Amino acid sequence: MSSPASSPTPDQPPPWRSGTGAPPPPPSVNRFSDWAPGLVIFAGVLMLINGFMEALRGIMAVADDDLFVTTPRYVFRFDLTGWGWIHIVVGVLVAVVGAFLLKGASWARYAGIVLTAVSALENFLDLPYYPFWSIVVIAMDVFIIWALCVYRPDEL
Repeated sequence: MSSPASSPTPDQPPPWRSGTGAPPPPPSVNRFSDWAPGLVIFAGVLMLINGFMEALRGIMAVADDDLFVTTPRYVFRFDLTGWGWIHIVVGVLVAVVGAFLLKGASWARYAGIVLTAVSALENFLDLPYYPFWSIVVIAMDVFIIWALCVYRPDEL
């Protein structure tokens, strides 16, 4: 015997029906719009960390360039003090844009993509001087670029 609440009467539509006659959409599970904003926040935090660490690496190179390995026959050979200043400037810019990204500035996504690409190129050129850290930073930069490129707020 069924209860009256479980079976609709002829003059009453089934409880799952909407005004269009279609069942309601399934609940949001793993949709892009659920996790993409989180990637942008994570990219902003990584940009802050990456920027501060790059600036500190630059300060190390300016203060004591004997800490780094020197490669005498490297094509892109620069003075380590010069590399240090480049790391300081790029690191500070990446950190500042990361802070603006966390504040929600729309221009910061595009600036973040450009600056992290510059950071990845800078670390590629600096590879012989500090190889392990350069590879780690390049990997972080690639992830940041990916996270900033996949987020499209107009599609959410």
